[in-house]
Amino acid sequence: MSNSSSISHFLLLALADTRQLQLLHFCLLLGISLAALLGNGLIISAVACGQHLHTPMFFFLLNLALTDLGSICTTVPKAMHNSLWDTSTISYTGCAAQLFFFVFFISVEISLLTIMCYDRYVSICKPLHYGTLLGSRACAHMAAAAWATGFLYSLLHTANTFSLPLCHGNALGQFFCEIPHILKLSCSKSYLRELGLVAVSSCLAFGCFVFIVFSYVQIFRVVLRIPSEQGRHKAFSTCLPHLAVVSLFLSTAVFAYLKPPSMSSPSLDLVVSVLYSVVPPALNPLIYSLRNQELKVAVWTLMIGWFQED
Repeated sequence: MSNSSSISHFLLLALADTRQLQLLHFCLLLGISLAALLGNGLIISAVACGQHLHTPMFFFLLNLALTDLGSICTTVPKAMHNSLWDTSTISYTGCAAQLFFFVFFISVEISLLTIMCYDRYVSICKPLHYGTLLGSRACAHMAAAAWATGFLYSLLHTANTFSLPLCHGNALGQFFCEIPHILKLSCSKSYLRELGLVAVSSCLAFGCFVFIVFSYVQIFRVVLRIPSEQGRHKAFSTCLPHLAVVSLFLSTAVFAYLKPPSMSSPSLDLVVSVLYSVVPPALNPLIYSLRNQELKVAVWTLMIGWFQED
């Protein structure tokens, strides 16, 4: 029996049992990381440098790209290190930091996706009020609120989780530090307090989901009334990428946390955790750039400018 004060490190779940598969996973994670860094970096650079992209929609997209970069840089480097060097340890402090930043970026992303849905709703359903409801100051306040709320939310969860006494070993059934797996190590009923926080957080996330669904019902009702086919296409082109990103993020996360116990297995849990924590940050830039002509042109212009300078 041990408690949290005597734990100096945690054991993470290995991505593979054989050395060959570990190296293969390292290469896959490296490829996904480079794709995420390149894609999100291009979006950030294009929006920052393109004057015509200084609009609320692209401002929030820039913030979303920052959260994607932060999210993948929180979980993947340690997993790559463990796969390359055939280890599975993470320090107690490192685990706390990883949990803090993962919860921070995920919570900010949920807030930003909800705000971006509100932006699309106002743009399509209340276009005459767009400048008033989503002026530069209002956008800055909403983005700042998302980041500040995420910070406080993550700080609360991290402090509460790591204040629990841990006496069921130090092996985590996950390839990164995550709240549910740390709670399994607790030997105190105090973990019910953290479960309560998780339940409240789930209710808030569900509220965001309901808001997004309700907003898109209103958006599609308005879009289908647009007489011009070109107008409908333009409206859909700005909404579908956001809807695809929300669907990818929520579907994988919901399946990871709400799948029935009968479906649970170490290999399936590992695949699902990779799907919701690693894949979305790499796919989000591709989803947005494929459907948004303005962003596509800005990215190509930026890349051509770089090549000409070289």
